[in-house]
Amino acid sequence: MTSGKRLAELLLLSTALTYPGAALAQDTSLSEEAATATAVDVQASDPDAAEEEFNQPDISIPGGGEIVVTGRRVRDVTRSSSQVVSVLSSEEIARTGEGDIAGALGRVTGLSVQGQGFVFVRGLGDRYSLALLNGLPLPSPQPLSRVVPLDIFPTSIVASSLVQKTYSANFPGEFGGGVINLTTQAVPDEGFLKISAGISGDEQTTFSSGIDYYGSDFDWFGFDDGTRDVPPALQAFFDSGNRLSDLGVDQQAIARELGNPNLVLTQNIDSLPANFSGGITGGTAWDVGSDGRLGIIATTSISNKWRNRSIISQSAVDADLNLDSDFRDFVTDNRILVNGLVGFGLELGQHKFRWTNLYIRDSLKQSRLSIGTDFQDEDSEFSQDTSWFERELINTQFVGEMEFADLDVDIRAGYAQTQREAPYEYNFTYVRTNNANDPLGDTFINVLDRQTGSASVAFSQLKEDLYFAGIDLSYPVADWLRLTAGYAYTDTDRFSSRREFLFDANTGFDDAVGALRPDLLLGDAVIDFYNIGLIETTQSDPAFSAALEVQAGYLKTTLTPTLGLTLDIGVRYEDATQAVNPVEVFATPTNSGSSTLLANDYFLPSATVTWEVTDTFQIRANASRTIARPQFRELIFQTYFNPETNRQFNGNPFLVDSELTNAEIRAEYYFGRGNRVSLAGFYKDIKNPIEVFSSFSDNTQISGFANAPSATLYGAEFDIQYGYDLIDWGGWFESKQAIFVANYTYTQSELQVSSSDIARVFPFADQPATNFFRDGVPLTGQSDHLINLQLGIEDLDRLQQFTLLLNYASERVTSRGTAQLPDIVEDPGLTVDFVVRQEVDLLKRPFELKFEARNIFGRDNFEFQSNGTNRIEINTYEVGQSFSFSVSTEF
Repeated sequence: MTSGKRLAELLLLSTALTYPGAALAQDTSLSEEAATATAVDVQASDPDAAEEEFNQPDISIPGGGEIVVTGRRVRDVTRSSSQVVSVLSSEEIARTGEGDIAGALGRVTGLSVQGQGFVFVRGLGDRYSLALLNGLPLPSPQPLSRVVPLDIFPTSIVASSLVQKTYSANFPGEFGGGVINLTTQAVPDEGFLKISAGISGDEQTTFSSGIDYYGSDFDWFGFDDGTRDVPPALQAFFDSGNRLSDLGVDQQAIARELGNPNLVLTQNIDSLPANFSGGITGGTAWDVGSDGRLGIIATTSISNKWRNRSIISQSAVDADLNLDSDFRDFVTDNRILVNGLVGFGLELGQHKFRWTNLYIRDSLKQSRLSIGTDFQDEDSEFSQDTSWFERELINTQFVGEMEFADLDVDIRAGYAQTQREAPYEYNFTYVRTNNANDPLGDTFINVLDRQTGSASVAFSQLKEDLYFAGIDLSYPVADWLRLTAGYAYTDTDRFSSRREFLFDANTGFDDAVGALRPDLLLGDAVIDFYNIGLIETTQSDPAFSAALEVQAGYLKTTLTPTLGLTLDIGVRYEDATQAVNPVEVFATPTNSGSSTLLANDYFLPSATVTWEVTDTFQIRANASRTIARPQFRELIFQTYFNPETNRQFNGNPFLVDSELTNAEIRAEYYFGRGNRVSLAGFYKDIKNPIEVFSSFSDNTQISGFANAPSATLYGAEFDIQYGYDLIDWGGWFESKQAIFVANYTYTQSELQVSSSDIARVFPFADQPATNFFRDGVPLTGQSDHLINLQLGIEDLDRLQQFTLLLNYASERVTSRGTAQLPDIVEDPGLTVDFVVRQEVDLLKRPFELKFEARNIFGRDNFEFQSNGTNRIEINTYEVGQSFSFSVSTEF
């Protein structure tokens, strides 16, 4: 290893953990030359220790600091950090075989994934998990979430993922369960080009029949070709500020533009294709001057996946769970993910600069057919939905990490924008009366009167802009004392609108015409002949603006009063203003008055004590105060349909911040290179936790949000990682190593509700909290048991890995039941995966082959309500096994 390369790697390590508690040494007074010389001594005496040092994953987080190598033990990030962290390096992510970072994080102790990529920490909802990119905040393209759904991040662009479960003042105060920091690929040491391609499928979808609608020519690529642009007459109506009832509004002209057969006509697909993916990543670097290096890395990829779901969707009329409705929904999703990253890096002496530009586009094309019975009138209903959801993230950020003698200066700034477009969300409902006296009693008809059938179309859009900046200063006052101070500013603005229109026919509409298929039902001739009009259901609050401005400062110190004892103590001050207001889109103002203004400031202290009892055993203890603010979408009184959970949501402008008190103690034992075992206990007291509740209206499940009075959460974690060389086995095993990774998390939580507590839910008057919450029930999203197990064999000389992965999560509540109905519960159960990675030589080139078998035992999705005697299914469907094969090569 050349001295220049070693210096570069030491610089890389100095940015890997930019908070001072990560220092690997107690003696921070050594010069760079002495540190480098000592590192050579360590490498000579203990090659394994040196390897452990230089294989640290690249991590970029807020806060200043440095890593200085001395003759003491060189340790990994998990051990040397002054906080409780779990780190997935690019190698560990690759071993899981997961295609996106959410799936990989599901293997980390205490983490579980719910829905489309929402990562829960210790059973707390996604609102309690803070997501950062290179230490900087990210806006979410998902309207229902403050945090980014992490399944939109392919593992190919992530160099490492750090999960910190104990709070330290250099992180934002919205730290409920933990922070998840993704670090993107950095500047390469040498030029490379990697090309990959893969195919996959599952037994429920691939080569099976499904449904689809034409859409546009570019749908397969995740982009619309203009077919879904707002039509001229409707756009003119939007621009006019008029209401549909105003004189001069030609409702028929607008209606005629909304019946495009390419968007409303579903068709059966006899054999759905296999999923495909492909990507290309490359980078290079050049020497600049006498001590500089300039590099660039770029990557782009695309994946196109299909999924069938046959969903049992039922609702209850009473607490005995007697059926109110019983439906079967058949859904075909076509999800296209396109992403690109371009990063520039410059190293000049002790200084390092990184400019990262990221683009992610996540498109979902969904077709849905539903048939069932409404038991209140014994009618049968058939409905068809077609929709298109575009989510887009653009992020550019600059990070400068500089060293001026002993003073470390970090500067961070950037801009991010997310957009979500959902044009032409169609719903058609046909009704069959099953009445023998009705001439059409055995025929599904839609007369567009909302009693015997209906048709609607909605246009939704969301745009969020986020500006952020910060500076961190770190200085060693003495050998045993380092001070770190910083300032951070974020300014977030969101605009969200949803306009929904019902097609409206008068009593002269012929029943027999109502038997026409959707595209003919909305044909120009029918609209003109029957004078079909429109009703806007979102006229009260069609649009909202939201803003959150946070100014924060912190002071943190790391003390080593005696050898083996480290204290990391800090306090953060945050001043935040969060507002949500209806936006007037009509010339004559009217709205529900559903505004929110939260102006709060907090002092958030934190302290972590690490006692290194021996060279192999240490104990940590942490205590802190943190907060969790309501998400924008939870505050906006506007209907939103979640295509994944198959339900509608309405926000609550009366929500307030949640405040958390956190405590943890952990014992860690390290034996041999990379081998460790840990045991931890944790406790959280939460004031005003935000919980989801569900009610049923006209056979439709509608979920809302409310602050519960308080809750507590406690539990324990056990984690072990062990590698065993198989050289003594001889033969094929001579170069192999067995890998055993296991973790278990036990969690208990309970809401605390008394008869005197009040719940505030818009637009209703204050009411007893017991109408929404029951005392002693667990928090939503919390599983009592989480288990992850990895068993593998890998070659130490070349790429060859065989990994068996088991993941278990016990039942967890997804939504509170109201009107005496039981809670809605999800049962994730046990999933078993198998991943094989193998390097082979083809055409005189090395190729990486990867085979994945997922959900080997076919664990299905179960979401239900149960009172102990009866059970109804809310969102239950078969998942089945899936298989994939990919190949990649690097030049």
